[in-house]
Amino acid sequence: MQESVVVTKAVYLSSAVRKDQYPEVRRPEVAFIGRSNVGKSSLINSLTRIRQLARVSSKPGKTQTINFYELLLRIDGGEERHSVHIVDLPGYGYAKAARDSRKIWAKFIEEYFLTSEYLRFVCLLLDIRHLPMESDRNMFSWLIAHDIPVLVVATKADKLGKNARRTQIAAMRRALGVPELTILPYASPKNEGRSELLDVMKDNLIE
Repeated sequence: MQESVVVTKAVYLSSAVRKDQYPEVRRPEVAFIGRSNVGKSSLINSLTRIRQLARVSSKPGKTQTINFYELLLRIDGGEERHSVHIVDLPGYGYAKAARDSRKIWAKFIEEYFLTSEYLRFVCLLLDIRHLPMESDRNMFSWLIAHDIPVLVVATKADKLGKNARRTQIAAMRRALGVPELTILPYASPKNEGRSELLDVMKDNLIE
């Protein structure tokens, strides 16, 4: 069966710690954020099917800049290529990072969230094996309070069986205080959840 969204090209654009370092040409954006080591880079590589587009590190806190990537999407078999940006944000909750560094990251992440006219929604990544931590709950609440659309993505779903997944997702919903919340399970090694996430991107990024 033909996929409704096909990624025909994906390239790294730029890294930024200030607004003036954002790409000169902006496109509709989806941002990815989560705790350090939640599997963000692996998900981006799975989504684009480019193995090392985002660098995967075993060391938490490796991403310390806002990284912009451009994707070209073909929708429903059409000829047109739609340009969108995905934005990889630094992981939060990394205890070993210096306090001053954490404050700087928090400041430029907040500036991005509050000033980007191109941001359409945020993917908040949570490890399906664990209940949301205080930092996760705080990030979720902050996004909701600022009217920023958010999709919760439960990473590392391949680590649990189907029954355990359902149980854990229900517990995650309760922990976030939204019993009917949509949570998308994602397993990067198997690209499970990829088509569903691309469909959400199509619905929210294609103008």
